[in-house]
Amino acid sequence: MNLHDSVTVTDARMTADGYLAAEARVARTGIQAYLASELGFDGDPSRIINVYRPPEEVFSADAMKSYAYRPVTLEHPAEMVDAKNWKEHARGQTGGDILREGEFVRVPLVLMDGAAIEEWKNGKHELSMGYSMDLEIIDGVTPNGEAYDAVQRNLRMNHLALVAQARGGSQLKLGDTKLEETDMTERKITTVTVDGLSVETTDAGAQAIAKLKQDLETALKTYNESVESHSEEIEDKDKQLAAKDAKIDELSDKVLDDAALDARVVERADLIAKAKTVADKDYTGKSADAIRSGAVSARLGKDAIDGKSPAYIEARFDMLAEDASQDPVRQVLRDDSEAKLTTVDAAYDARVARTQNAWKGKQKEAI
Repeated sequence: MNLHDSVTVTDARMTADGYLAAEARVARTGIQAYLASELGFDGDPSRIINVYRPPEEVFSADAMKSYAYRPVTLEHPAEMVDAKNWKEHARGQTGGDILREGEFVRVPLVLMDGAAIEEWKNGKHELSMGYSMDLEIIDGVTPNGEAYDAVQRNLRMNHLALVAQARGGSQLKLGDTKLEETDMTERKITTVTVDGLSVETTDAGAQAIAKLKQDLETALKTYNESVESHSEEIEDKDKQLAAKDAKIDELSDKVLDDAALDARVVERADLIAKAKTVADKDYTGKSADAIRSGAVSARLGKDAIDGKSPAYIEARFDMLAEDASQDPVRQVLRDDSEAKLTTVDAAYDARVARTQNAWKGKQKEAI
């Protein structure tokens, strides 16, 4: 079945090259009332037939695609428009950005014929869709509780006509102009600011822009939080690496080469030797500070080191070691021990020699 559906042109504007560009709601869901004669029904031609347009039919993919790139005609032609008669009837064309707007289908269009544009300027403002559909005669109730007598199926758009009144002509028309206009709301132009620029748009466009701006702010906030968290993780990793580097440097400083190791051995031997001059005791396995403290404590008593700093104890140790090296009594005792040892050794050697040579004297007597 081929039908017409009418609405009023909205958002019309003239382009720089003289074309009339507009956007319009051209179809909607829900129940629409028709005379029986408009639908070709038998019986009383004036009785009202309620026809239901389900959302799944109006917004189906195939139905929505059929609104794109349809010829715009001046009045409805007596025939459906196709490639054979397109040049005869077309005065413009619909665009490809077909949108669902609530319960409506919204399409862009451009009227390019000068005569048709003059007709629009003189008051021919209504648009009427010419399309085909399958009409299923069936009683039912919509989800909103409204009763209907038939359902539209398989809607396919053919053309969009600019008309003064949607009724008339040899073809049937879907919808009443006054009813359709009552359902439509006046569209107001709103100015919004986008990135410092003033943009004129509809209320719906303003809402869409506001939502996009909110989504952008949310995404930017999420990004900044992610960057901040990542920076903190990097800073923490840098601190860990710095601590490891410092530990490596510390351990590297403790590793001695052969010459340094020899020097440390000599240094430790000298320290132990000095400590023994201060106080002769066992210093095995003790640190340098412990050796000094032990020597000073053994020589002067524990009170001499209690509460004293390592620097004080080291200075006291050096003084005691220096005094010990210059103490004549200590030197005499050390020298006397060496002399006694030498004398004993000499007496022992002389006795051994006499014993070994005693047989020689006896031999001379025998001779």
